[in-house]
Amino acid sequence: MNQVIEFIKSDRLKEKPDLESLGFGKHFTDHMFILDYNKVQGWHSPRIVPFEPLVLSPSAMVFHYGQAIFEGLKAYKTNDGRTLLFRPDKNIERLNRSCERMCIPPIDPDLVLEAIVRLVEVERDWIPNKEGTSLYIRPFIIATEPYLGVRPASEYKFMIILSPVGAYYSGRQLVPVKIYVEDEYVRAVPGGVGHVKTSGNYAASLYAQKKAEELGYDQVLWLDGKENKYVEEVGSMNIFFKINGEVYTPKLNGSILSGITRDSVIQLVKDWGVPVHEERISIEDIFNAYKNGELEEVFGTGTAAVISPVGELKWNEHKMLLNNSETGEFSKKLYETITNIQYGKAEDKFGWTKEV
Repeated sequence: MNQVIEFIKSDRLKEKPDLESLGFGKHFTDHMFILDYNKVQGWHSPRIVPFEPLVLSPSAMVFHYGQAIFEGLKAYKTNDGRTLLFRPDKNIERLNRSCERMCIPPIDPDLVLEAIVRLVEVERDWIPNKEGTSLYIRPFIIATEPYLGVRPASEYKFMIILSPVGAYYSGRQLVPVKIYVEDEYVRAVPGGVGHVKTSGNYAASLYAQKKAEELGYDQVLWLDGKENKYVEEVGSMNIFFKINGEVYTPKLNGSILSGITRDSVIQLVKDWGVPVHEERISIEDIFNAYKNGELEEVFGTGTAAVISPVGELKWNEHKMLLNNSETGEFSKKLYETITNIQYGKAEDKFGWTKEV
């Protein structure tokens, strides 16, 4: 595909937000990218336009049957003024895997990458330079065909919007979170859509997330949907356990999202010579390791927070207080290593970053 991206400059530029109160996903830049699809033209008319509301028919199929997928990655400002993306090729690969599962036509990966790069170039002044901040990039696809029959849509929009962000957890960076283990509701099952980034997965998680917050917890750790005993993932991140000097994480089984940060952590830990195990892990095994004094650290991984150390796990009546509710040395090392690569402060021996 060789399409020229049109650029329509906004004539009403916004005031940049205060870097001390960015939060996550509250502010949006001046422009967005749009690409349309229909069966005759395929994906067509790539353009960068002013950020503005969409006009959609009330019968647009996304509203009724949930054909919607998304991705999340970031652009980082280095100390010497460069702009870096972190493993955008992996996000684009996963975007097209989500397309396949949700019956959405795939998009040329080169066009997606060009769109991300061009939009970030246009909005370069929006990339915050305060420690721990970045420009969040949200590509997504929605079904726009006006039709109420149940079938894959024949019209779609692929869009990219940008948001300058601070720490994911309300201004806190690398502060241990409290996790509630959900043993009543389930997020996904093998054969379903748990392994893709479709909007419905997140809608299905909200009730349990609300319950967890009411109990004083930050996130939900989901168990498998069949036996309700094997650890899967947290609402916004994959999960890792450090037990007796070795690292364990649930293996990808068709109901767990294949996280880019998860993959990066596995590569790093192997490079450090620490054994890594991707396998089925029961919550009872985790509790027994805790009782025996073998559970050294628990942490989550994801684009938004990078590394989230876990200070407490609540499972039924059991409360597991981890590492004195402080950030463990292993979690801290992972966070510093990955973020130093992302911000261009350390050697990128894996070739993960792409300069814009």
